[in-house]
Amino acid sequence: MFESEIKSLRRLGVRKILLQLLAMGSSLAPMFVLWKGLGLLTNTESPVVVVLSGSMEPAFRRGDILFLTNPPNKPYRNGDITVYNVPGQNIPIFHRVVETHNEIEVQDGDQDGEEPLVKQRILTKGDNNPVDDIGLYRGLEWIERRHVIGKVRGFVPYVGYISIAINEFPRLRLLVFGGTALMALV
Repeated sequence: MFESEIKSLRRLGVRKILLQLLAMGSSLAPMFVLWKGLGLLTNTESPVVVVLSGSMEPAFRRGDILFLTNPPNKPYRNGDITVYNVPGQNIPIFHRVVETHNEIEVQDGDQDGEEPLVKQRILTKGDNNPVDDIGLYRGLEWIERRHVIGKVRGFVPYVGYISIAINEFPRLRLLVFGGTALMALV
């Protein structure tokens, strides 16, 4: 099946294969720059995420793509839908804010004109869950602002199923990435 492609790769030689790989890398670089630029613009490390569970149904369903922002000087309010990471867990959780507490921190040497630091603590809950998220916080009583990745600003329904399918079915992942790499080389 792939014998003719392998023979054509051997005929190309090492130098041409390296040039093909360089061309493929240069076509991927703008996507990386776009992702990082979008992250800087929205003040979040992950400006786009895919919904992986049904905990927020009916507002969002599995496979929806969410667009996030993280305004630096605006506190989160009850009803906001946030995406957060709990320390020690690398899967983001997105749930609705159900309670907030703001504490003003007074620093030594505060001068007139400087805004005091506001420390915000947040309690969240999935719309489709019977209880709040304290059990997900891994020993924390509240989520702090530093745990929040962003606030949901918009979404596109169902498009994220492509990402879910690629992650859940290893053969499909191999087929998609292997086929893409083979097409780029040939």
